Amino acid sequence: MGCLAGVGWLILLMAVVNIEALKKPSINIDSKCLGNLMRVDVGPLGGNLLEVSVVYNNSAILLTSSLASQCGLSVKIDQLGNAMIFASLQNCFAQNVDDEAFTTTLNLRLHGNQVVEDELYQVAKTCHYNDWASREIVCERNYMEVSVKRSAPGDYNLPKHPFSGAKQLGDPRRAVKQPMDAGFRIKTVVFFTPEEKMMTVTEAQRRGYGIANTPTRLVLRSPITSPETYTQHVAGVPMTVLTTSTIFEKKWLETQIHAGAACPILQGSVSFTPHSLSWFLPRHIDPLIFSGQFKLLEVHMGVDGQRLDLAEVANRRYSLAVNDIYIIIEIPIGAVGGHFKSHVQNGQYLTTYTIEPMLELLWTEDSYEDTRYKVLLPITTPLLYRPPQVIDNTVPEEQIFKMTLGPFCSDVTLMNITFPSEVLSIADCSARGLKVLEHKSAKSCSKMFNLEVPFTYLGVVQMKEMGLTVYSLHLTFGLLVLPEFAPFAHTAHLEAQLVHKVPPSVTGGCDYQNFYVLVKYGTHGFHFRTLVGKQMLTSGLAQKYSFMDNGTHFSFTVPFSAHDAAIEAIEASSIRSRLDVTLRNPDTDKNIQEFSLSCSFLSTLIECFPNGTMTALAIKLESVPSLQLGHLTLRDPSCRPSYSDDRYAHFIFTGNSCGTTRKFLPNMMVYENEISLPDLETKRESKTEPEYDLMVACYFDINTNHAVAFNNRLRRSKPHADDAISALQFEMKLALDSSYSTFHSVDDPITKYLQEPLYFEVELMKSKNPEVSLELVSCWATEGDGKSLPKWDLVINGCANPKDPYQVIFHPVLPDARVHYPANFKRFEIPMFAFAKDKDNSSRQVFVHCDVVVCDARSAVDRACNVQCSNKDDGMKGKTSHAIHFQKRAVSEGHNIKHLSSGPILMS
Repeated sequence: MGCLAGVGWLILLMAVVNIEALKKPSINIDSKCLGNLMRVDVGPLGGNLLEVSVVYNNSAILLTSSLASQCGLSVKIDQLGNAMIFASLQNCFAQNVDDEAFTTTLNLRLHGNQVVEDELYQVAKTCHYNDWASREIVCERNYMEVSVKRSAPGDYNLPKHPFSGAKQLGDPRRAVKQPMDAGFRIKTVVFFTPEEKMMTVTEAQRRGYGIANTPTRLVLRSPITSPETYTQHVAGVPMTVLTTSTIFEKKWLETQIHAGAACPILQGSVSFTPHSLSWFLPRHIDPLIFSGQFKLLEVHMGVDGQRLDLAEVANRRYSLAVNDIYIIIEIPIGAVGGHFKSHVQNGQYLTTYTIEPMLELLWTEDSYEDTRYKVLLPITTPLLYRPPQVIDNTVPEEQIFKMTLGPFCSDVTLMNITFPSEVLSIADCSARGLKVLEHKSAKSCSKMFNLEVPFTYLGVVQMKEMGLTVYSLHLTFGLLVLPEFAPFAHTAHLEAQLVHKVPPSVTGGCDYQNFYVLVKYGTHGFHFRTLVGKQMLTSGLAQKYSFMDNGTHFSFTVPFSAHDAAIEAIEASSIRSRLDVTLRNPDTDKNIQEFSLSCSFLSTLIECFPNGTMTALAIKLESVPSLQLGHLTLRDPSCRPSYSDDRYAHFIFTGNSCGTTRKFLPNMMVYENEISLPDLETKRESKTEPEYDLMVACYFDINTNHAVAFNNRLRRSKPHADDAISALQFEMKLALDSSYSTFHSVDDPITKYLQEPLYFEVELMKSKNPEVSLELVSCWATEGDGKSLPKWDLVINGCANPKDPYQVIFHPVLPDARVHYPANFKRFEIPMFAFAKDKDNSSRQVFVHCDVVVCDARSAVDRACNVQCSNKDDGMKGKTSHAIHFQKRAVSEGHNIKHLSSGPILMS
């Protein structure tokens, strides 16, 4: 490989060992080809140290951190002891066959303790990759790599780089289309910091850069930070930028290939919340794009260098979004693909979450050059405060303290437990009969420690009180975070009360229509059955009476009119009802408690209607259980109930029927009747039928006047709102200068010389709404009114006319004493110009016209308020041109366009 051909001295400095006899691995080793990267998964290491060597020319070269960044390799090990080794397909030690097949061989040595012999394994992986883009950029944790297709120069003048002060002859990548003659050799490498710094290949490699000239490509690799890189903010995201030109020569010919990379910096590109992290990558990475014809073709997301399909992204609850400015990845803290790490700070237990997401982009420029951009960004959250909890699972009747301590991450171990009188190791606890168990689930940071201590243990304090015994236990757990052996402690205080046997009990109350019953279970172990009235409380009856159970007691609700309630008496405007609840021991069939609840419930038994109709309800009382309500009649024995059952009889009659009598009182008239058993039935069944007598009376006011009113008002068939009439007022003025503090009077003639700046301000008058936004739809200039010709466009769809050589300059509007709501204003600047009528004559006056619209600045879908105009620098220094891109919008739908004009402006 080219990166080693010029640095033979490098190999002499390495520890070179012969490859030893290999054996079947006792660890899991798996290798994957991931596009232009290769990954080897090793683990778990089981506490052993991993040493990685690369095999080159039958020798094993120990991989150091500096060699890894120079040659395109990296190693990461998580807290579970699993290792991942990443290697660029074009790493210094790969066997390259025509830039299509790449073979990398690694030796993996596990260093154990002195008892266990070291283990050596070899991994050889061949990856085929022929889907090369014109340019491939990889951002890894310790290096950045750019691979550019080598081609022949279009001309032999050595073009200067955009950072140089010389005139730019063109995009250096556009000068090459045909394969480069193999006779061209690398002469020097020019680094732009942005100042030019020229190095020979040997000097660059001595400084840690990897440079390779493969059959078809130029490969340049740099440590992620080096003196020749610099930081540039792209859309607010800080990025480390490497920009070079590699100069090739062949006899008297000389050309160059531009190679550059830009990688995001963690601080500034990632934000955190307590529950998620968000990574922002610029959609348009300016240092890598040289043309205005940029088109993003593909966006892929992955983890640890491996792409994920959309289903897996959704399954892991990741989020991938692309807008006009950023590509945004959002990952929940603790999601699959990352891992937690424990920390101790000031005696407190904290954690961090680490994950290495990947973004892979593919874009084109000028439709014939493509760039594949891959970045692996290891992200670690700030310290997260995760205090462990003690969960008391003690059941006092078992007379054992049972507790759970946690959760912890898997790198935390329990070393000892401190009791009031002694400190016990975990082994000592087991020897004393104390149970200490560790368990965890597949969920991250789920390790828990269970401890069981009998009430009779020496460290448990007992205190006798009336009716119970209180047991208390004070503990301190000693824990360690591995492999740092960072100690921390957590204290716990447990207390349990062993209550003497308490029987179940029942209480209750009433409201205006229900009995409410509460039954407490009492001491655990009491078994009982519940009777409501004379029925057993079965599951069906419990459902009927809205049964609810919370573990210590249960409750149910019984309507006063239910069959299980007994009617004791009928009063003037209420019914007195009673509910009996009995708790019975099923083993002895004896009652534990008998409870009766008697309440009066408001009830209307008699109703009187203005038309003379009366209704009455007769209810069976508990005192007359044998009464058959169907036998009851009014005074007229032929007037029987319209409905009856074993609890109720309902009568309907009028004031002039069924024996109803009438009498007069002062200002009142009374109708009376009586419900009873007829005399015939009473004589016939005197031995079995009880007496029953219910008086029915209706009182009607007389000589009483009531005022009534009738209001006939027309109603609309549907909801409506009255029409509202309003008018928006606009004004376009010409300011004296860019401060926009003083303006030309509309009555004064305005005279300007050619190219003198004109400062226009458009205002939405009398607006007091900061959420209303005034937007320019279009602006143009004419010699007369807005429809006259010739016409020159200044603003098109809210953006400057890209064909205008002197484009509109938009000025920001800041609040001051005159401007309270900047969104209600628009300011722009144009140079004074004139229309050429013919070859030797120009028009002496200009009118400026604008169409404006008012929209809701809060609406994300209101296109009038969401216009994106891009202003891109072409990368040249000394001469700057701008490519203005505007996005068409349709503002006619849902918006009223207002036309404004200013002028005439005379040319002096």
